[in-house]
Amino acid sequence: MDDQSINNLKEALKFSPDNIPLKAHLAEILFKANRLDEAEIEFSDLIKLSNDYRYKLGLAQVFYQKSKYSACIVLLEESISNGNEDFDSLLLYAKVLLKEKSIQHAAEIYKRVLRLRPNFQDTELDRELRLSNSFESDEDSDDEEFIDENIFIVKPTINFNDVGGMDNVKKEIDLKIVKPLLHPELYKAYGKKTGGGILLYGPPGCGKTYIAKATAGQVNAAFITIRLNDILDMWIGNSEKNLHELFEIARKNTPCVLFIDEIDALGASRSDMKQSSGRHLINQFLQELDGIDNSNEGILVLGATNTPWHLDQAFRRPGRFDRIIFVPPPDAIARESIIHLKLKDKPVDNIDVKLIAGKLDNYSGADIEALVDIAIEAKIESSFIDGIPKPITTNDLLQAIKKHKASTQEWFSTAKNFALFANDSGLYDDILTYLKIKK
Repeated sequence: MDDQSINNLKEALKFSPDNIPLKAHLAEILFKANRLDEAEIEFSDLIKLSNDYRYKLGLAQVFYQKSKYSACIVLLEESISNGNEDFDSLLLYAKVLLKEKSIQHAAEIYKRVLRLRPNFQDTELDRELRLSNSFESDEDSDDEEFIDENIFIVKPTINFNDVGGMDNVKKEIDLKIVKPLLHPELYKAYGKKTGGGILLYGPPGCGKTYIAKATAGQVNAAFITIRLNDILDMWIGNSEKNLHELFEIARKNTPCVLFIDEIDALGASRSDMKQSSGRHLINQFLQELDGIDNSNEGILVLGATNTPWHLDQAFRRPGRFDRIIFVPPPDAIARESIIHLKLKDKPVDNIDVKLIAGKLDNYSGADIEALVDIAIEAKIESSFIDGIPKPITTNDLLQAIKKHKASTQEWFSTAKNFALFANDSGLYDDILTYLKIKK
């Protein structure tokens, strides 16, 4: 549509400023004409006039085109949390998460996009998130074929230099994991295999997934992440088959970090399993870890759990998850790094990061992200008045701290009991050290 037609629409709106269909038509036309500043104003006005999620999606699309990714994410998360999980919203959400380098989250959202449209393809998302070489099943039966759309393999672009603080965790992983993978010839000379398993445990939201990605990036390895739902199948025997084929994908892409989040859901004690199918799946997993029928050379299996006390003891035998690392809440340096990262490319005004970080003892990385989001939401709400982005200030973050407290306290209350009364092997000594409790 030409400029004259757009001007005619604007003129018509002067006589009917609250005409929602007319205003929506103008907003869409302005967006398609790449007149983004004007489109932003119109969509912002529409949001004030109507709760229709389509107008928030329209404004999110404008923010995406203007590279205002944080504002775009806030709008989409609000809309999706209210049940608007339509194809366009999820697709845009996956794209903007990819722009923000939230690879794990982007992959999870893209899976949901593919469930809505299984044959959908997007060049950028497929290149960055989907499995580069699909694994073909040994059997030709379609109903037993492993569904590789649920498996994503990436080459992380981050390494330990991108992980602020956490020096003890990085040092332990470097000595036990990274160096063996970087110098396999030295270990081979002594008859030692590279790879193996390592268990990361600690309160939720403290960077277990992030450190796992950084580990893969440190050794330039492929990175595959899975959850129990990616494996489970309603048909008897198929879950074990899925798990085996997942390990096969990792074996074909060595060096590879196979990251299993919430591994306690898979590795619950077999004595607590009421169904034999659950015990069979655990046995299959232990067999894959042992590499009885296939070599696991060059495969690092990283498991993450918030509740290590629920894991089957067989998981911690030598050659399996015999290396266990406590991932505590971020220290002061790490908190400053997270704050800087979350505020990157956002309008800010001389924020005293050190002051803010000093008030966040025991806050997880997820808690800090939530604080920044609270501050951003407040600023976006005030910016709707005149359409001008307002910078985030130190006071905005201090106010957000009042609204969101550390979420790790409940976890430490439970963990302390296990560390004090169920710690015969010294497995949880790091928890006692962190809490400054003498044995």
